[in-house]
Amino acid sequence: MAVAKEMMGCSSFVSSSKVFLNSTYGFQQKQNRFLFVKPVWVPMEQKRRVHLRKAAKVPVVAAISEDLVKAKAKAVPAQKEKAVEFKVTATITIRNKNKEDFKETLVKHFDAFTDMIGRNVVLELISTEEDPKTMAPKRSKEAVLKDWSKKANVKAEKVYYTAEFTVDSNFGVPGAITVTNKHQKEFFLESITIEDFAYGPLHFPCNSWVQSNKHHPGKRIFFTNQPYLPDQTPKGLRALREKELDDLRGNGKGVRKLSDRVYDFDVYNDLGNPDKGIDYARPMLGGEKVPYPRRCRTGRGPSETDMEAESRVEKPLPIYVPRDEQFEESKQNAFSAGRLRAVLHNLLPQLKASISAHNRDLNSFSDIDGLYKEGLLLKLGFHETVKKLPKMVSKLQESSEGLLKYETPKVVSKDKFAWLRDDEFGRQALAGVNPVNIERLASFPPVSKLDPEIYGPQESALKEEHIAGQLNGMTVQQALDENKLFMVDYHDIYLPFLDRINALDGRKSYATRTIFFLTPSGTLKPVAIELSLPHTSPNSRSKRVVTPPVDATTNWIWQLAKAHVCSNDAGVHQLVNHWLRTHACMEPFILAAHRQLSAMHPIFKLLDPHMRYTLEINALARQSLISGDGVIENCFTPGRYCMEMSAAAYRSHWRFDKEGLPADLIRRGIAVPDPTQPHGLKLLIEDYPYASDGLLIWNALENWVRTYVNRYYPNSSLVCNDRELQQWYHESVHVGHADLSKESWWPSLKTTDDLVSILTTLIWLASAQHAALNFGQYPYGGYVPNRPPLMRRLIPDENDLEYANFLADPQKYFLSALPSLLQATKFMAVVDTLSTHSPDEEYLGERQHPSIWSGDAEIIEAFFGFSAEIRRIEKEIEKRNADPNLKNRCGAGVLPYELLAPSSGPGVTCRGVPNSVSI
Repeated sequence: MAVAKEMMGCSSFVSSSKVFLNSTYGFQQKQNRFLFVKPVWVPMEQKRRVHLRKAAKVPVVAAISEDLVKAKAKAVPAQKEKAVEFKVTATITIRNKNKEDFKETLVKHFDAFTDMIGRNVVLELISTEEDPKTMAPKRSKEAVLKDWSKKANVKAEKVYYTAEFTVDSNFGVPGAITVTNKHQKEFFLESITIEDFAYGPLHFPCNSWVQSNKHHPGKRIFFTNQPYLPDQTPKGLRALREKELDDLRGNGKGVRKLSDRVYDFDVYNDLGNPDKGIDYARPMLGGEKVPYPRRCRTGRGPSETDMEAESRVEKPLPIYVPRDEQFEESKQNAFSAGRLRAVLHNLLPQLKASISAHNRDLNSFSDIDGLYKEGLLLKLGFHETVKKLPKMVSKLQESSEGLLKYETPKVVSKDKFAWLRDDEFGRQALAGVNPVNIERLASFPPVSKLDPEIYGPQESALKEEHIAGQLNGMTVQQALDENKLFMVDYHDIYLPFLDRINALDGRKSYATRTIFFLTPSGTLKPVAIELSLPHTSPNSRSKRVVTPPVDATTNWIWQLAKAHVCSNDAGVHQLVNHWLRTHACMEPFILAAHRQLSAMHPIFKLLDPHMRYTLEINALARQSLISGDGVIENCFTPGRYCMEMSAAAYRSHWRFDKEGLPADLIRRGIAVPDPTQPHGLKLLIEDYPYASDGLLIWNALENWVRTYVNRYYPNSSLVCNDRELQQWYHESVHVGHADLSKESWWPSLKTTDDLVSILTTLIWLASAQHAALNFGQYPYGGYVPNRPPLMRRLIPDENDLEYANFLADPQKYFLSALPSLLQATKFMAVVDTLSTHSPDEEYLGERQHPSIWSGDAEIIEAFFGFSAEIRRIEKEIEKRNADPNLKNRCGAGVLPYELLAPSSGPGVTCRGVPNSVSI
């Protein structure tokens, strides 16, 4: 508690119960303790230096017990006879916009004028106690924000206002504050701090937009940072707690306004636009026919041609998410800048493609190199084109030529030809942007689980002779027994879609399986690739096996086979592992949290930073990325069937109980239980950077969550009896994941261990798992030959007409199989934006107002212990990346594995673990 006591100043509250030092986060509670204990006054202890985050500048406020106030009242009998009125001062922090349009500036000045004549921002304090006469919460007299009109022209990011409340000595402890905005314009209320009470300052972390009373009648409610379980809510706050949740749930009806704060569920029926024609129609995702997680309801009416399809809102018009979920200004600016770069990058190739049809393909590898070295204008000879473009674009080119260039992706920054090597191909299965599909091969040959009546024989075409000579003298059985054979298997997820995919113009794909051998140095060596096409007849050659090359011809065939594997990998990565497993599957838990958990609930306070911006980025994705004819469909092999493939994976592969890292590693056969390890696992591939770094973070998260949960739930009966908690989990499963809610694998929520497991999994998915899958997209995929998002040609064999052209110019054939220049640059622009950290990113171990987000001093102390552990993990990752024995992260031209290194600066850094799915 020393840190908390130091930060609280000369007189502090600390718990009178015993606290034991813990090597993990600094304390450990006794079992069966009371949740809220009487604080006692203690003298300031001798200060000790503690290294905390820069943001930790605000003093910690301990839990304030009602018992203290009652005790103080008893000590002054005169107060019982006659209440004495006194004033307390509130400091209100309002965050300004950096840029305002003319209309906003006009309204701002109008508000400044009307504020002087009584149309103010009005506040009211509410006590935790009820008035014994009225049985209603005790309320202060209304107070008005001072100096609004005088500070209307202040340009600072944050503007501080004051207000004075009049309360009496029997008021008790304030637990809530209401805010009424009588102005025309909304404002962002960051926090309120109230001084002059005898027990120290009170903090209200608000972080919310307060709408004009004209548009949203009624008072906004904000609670102090004191956490309360539902049954422990003071009497004076119970009705307000329920009212705030009712407001957030809404009534499930009507079209949502952009200023609304309503969280509700809906199916994915807004991806297509049937009003534009049948080619733009898309099936509804969600429901018995096509199971899928639910998304945030907007309430828009149906399209004109399909009553089940929601009408579209096309960019640049905004799509609804609850007001507080929308990007803050710095995040919006960073995202818009990325989109602007995408426009510039896409505009010029479109001009080139329209003027010169023969330039549709990448003609040489120097075409790709030129995107990084010379820029599009210089490389493609479009110097004069800029003069014809809008002035804004011309000025941008003049001011920053870099906007017309791509940064060199990290994968080729150290070794231009690394992507061609087999060891790099294997390394990326363990340390690339999609390291979550590698699995141990339990038996050989592998067998499909698809229905043989529909998809043909389940047996693989792989034979022992394909790989026997590449296993360092082992037989296949020996290699299996010694856990030396591994596989990346995309057969079953692609094969059901191949007929439709290969019928699309300019799309050709296989369903692939790749077999790897674990070498004595700890690297993976690809030993065979199986390429499958749909089974058309008993004698059809639907399966083909390609093995490492022995001559020039087989070398090019092998390179084409690896490119098809990478294309399969890119599709599964984006549609299943990235979008489905982190973005889409998290959304129901977030919606339910806002609907069922009060802001006072300790679990809401724990989850809050891990839900930031997710609903907004998912809405933007529905509008332009995963929508019909959107970026994902244009850039990835499955085309218009992308989201149907994602839905198929949700139905057949997704299980919440296997989404935590340890459970996932065991499911894939990559790890086995080992109680001697801190995380309880032994990796069968010791140099597996994603898993080994990930387990460090998982272990830290689990310890932090367990410390937190045990603080508020010292026994499991409290978990079972917490109605808000149970309603949150029930709604997440039975409404948000309704189509899979009857599955037996859903974890129960009956014990503290259950709660720790569920929360750790959610925080892992939102933070580390998403970071590992997202922020390497441009560093690895920005060089398109390394990870082509789509392929346009199959591999020719001797009986194909194209085989002669392949033999005559294999490089030209290879390049023609890759995305066109237009497709490649569009893809590069998008993954460049998706891989970018914004300046306001909040990373694991950080959070807004780190010292006051909770009024529980022990939890604040524990949080700083968790932050210190995250920094220790970062140093351990740096140490591993410098270890020459770890060949998958260290060596000549080898990229260090930093995708799980917690901190990062802004931009494309190939590192950094934000708290939430925010891009």
